[in-house]
Amino acid sequence: MKLLKSLGLAATAVALLISAPASAQSALNDILNNGTLKVGTTGDWNPMSVKDPATNTYKGYDIDIVTELAKDLGVELEMVPTDWKTLVNGIVAGNYHMTGSASISTKRMKVAGYSDSYIYVEMLPFTTQDKAAKFDSWDAINQPGVKVATTLGTSFEKLVKDWFPNADIKTVEAPARGYQEVLAGRADVFVTSNIEGSTLVTKFPEVAAIDVEARAPTPIAMLLPQADQVWINYVNSWIELKEAKGFFAATRDKWGL
Repeated sequence: MKLLKSLGLAATAVALLISAPASAQSALNDILNNGTLKVGTTGDWNPMSVKDPATNTYKGYDIDIVTELAKDLGVELEMVPTDWKTLVNGIVAGNYHMTGSASISTKRMKVAGYSDSYIYVEMLPFTTQDKAAKFDSWDAINQPGVKVATTLGTSFEKLVKDWFPNADIKTVEAPARGYQEVLAGRADVFVTSNIEGSTLVTKFPEVAAIDVEARAPTPIAMLLPQADQVWINYVNSWIELKEAKGFFAATRDKWGL
């Protein structure tokens, strides 16, 4: 009887194993099996990722990073257009295997994973040359009647709402950007990273950095599927290897970061 009972338990265990669903495949397996690395990018964060609508191609720091990753994986690279408000949703839904650079935030960490950080940014306010004399501090921005523009879904959106409760916050939706509202005279101030801000000052002579101390130093990393530890481990090991070989330092120098 004991033998029969043992055989019965063993048969039940085997049946459960057979009927159990297979473990979810890692993005790494999907990439290698299908020969394509899919990367979500907004194409509107200069110099990280900039889309040329005429050629439907991308350039920038992020693009160089993921191009190198695809080369080392031995696969093709596919850039998947997204925007800031759906950037995280695209990872959760499996629309792409990873994103380009994104600031690390506790809100995003609730549903998505991150790679190790490979660059930091700081936040600064910007205005136009004709309004620069009005703003000599962060408090000068946080005043009734001051219009602060920001882009829906970006990390800057939450920051400006927290920092400027007395100001008039104007939120625009991609592909519109907060800085465009300021350039068009529909807003007074926008907040962005020191990285993007420096490129905008160079590109648009009318843009002026407000002379204040930078806020919210933030690590930047790639968003990854939260539960896919195999893929996260691969990307993190790749980052460590490429840092040691000088790839990240050379790429930062190339884009003036």
